[in-house]
Amino acid sequence: MRAVRFHEFGKSIDMYQVDEIDRPDPRDDEVLVDISASSVNPADTYMTEGMYAPPELPWVPGIDFAGTVVEVGDRVGDPDAAGQAAHFEVGDRVFGTGTGKHVHGGYQEYAAIPTSRVVHLPDNMDLITAGGVGCAAVTAWLCLVDFADLQVSDQCLIHGGSGGVGHTAVQIADAAGAHVIATASPENHDRVRELGADIVLDYARDDLAEAIIEASGGGVDVILDHRLDEYLDLDAEVANMEARVMGIGEAEMDPSVGVAASSAPRLKNLTVKFMKMFNTPDLKTPLEGIAGMIERDELVIDVAREYTLEEAGQAHHDVMADSFFGKLIIRP
Repeated sequence: MRAVRFHEFGKSIDMYQVDEIDRPDPRDDEVLVDISASSVNPADTYMTEGMYAPPELPWVPGIDFAGTVVEVGDRVGDPDAAGQAAHFEVGDRVFGTGTGKHVHGGYQEYAAIPTSRVVHLPDNMDLITAGGVGCAAVTAWLCLVDFADLQVSDQCLIHGGSGGVGHTAVQIADAAGAHVIATASPENHDRVRELGADIVLDYARDDLAEAIIEASGGGVDVILDHRLDEYLDLDAEVANMEARVMGIGEAEMDPSVGVAASSAPRLKNLTVKFMKMFNTPDLKTPLEGIAGMIERDELVIDVAREYTLEEAGQAHHDVMADSFFGKLIIRP
């Protein structure tokens, strides 16, 4: 079968090779998936650069995947320590996330996936679109639902509402009953509103803090921020008492991120948390919650572009360099 692999760490587009390798056999707790699509995430680039180093080289990247089960491991369906069983059969349509670091990822024609990282795909989403769900939606779910404890009627600010995580976070916050304020470039405002944002603001406006405070009626309770290195001071300014600020993305690796000399965070008792999806031991629960949202037509994924396996290097370049709405998808 064909698989994208990198044989060394780096940033060059040319470091990604399409190799002919043996099709894997699923282990006892794995399913073998005929991959239809895998998305491209900033975290995928961190792995190929060596910041999230995999256990060996060469390595197949790809955090997300969607496809069809073609083989199941011998112990799939056995109860786990909690008495739960993962039921998968040949022909099941599935999606998931959490590959590409400890197990080979989705940039290949077939992948052996632990059942703890895969769930059934509802009939109302196609497999190509589902390839873009995993990391973005799970990250948004963990930030807003699990860590920030988003409540009905909370004022929720989503920075980057047109991005991969951002456009899923808008929908999750809206489904939770929050009042959603998002930032985005003007050409994306209408689409972000369609996805559930109550108010969309241009992130480049000079009076952004004042606009957020006005839009929220005085301040926000939950903030999802993909650029804390730029916006943490603004977040502290627009936050209500006891607000929860969730940080994702590149800033999580920058030790210089902080709040300027001010008493604002202390006076407001702010909680600021940096979040990384791979630190979460249980991916199954948020994946099942997201599958439920898909089934209820509460979550859609916008696919911005599609790439072939041979174009994986270009896709990794584009996810960090370009501006686009939604997700980039690689199709084997």
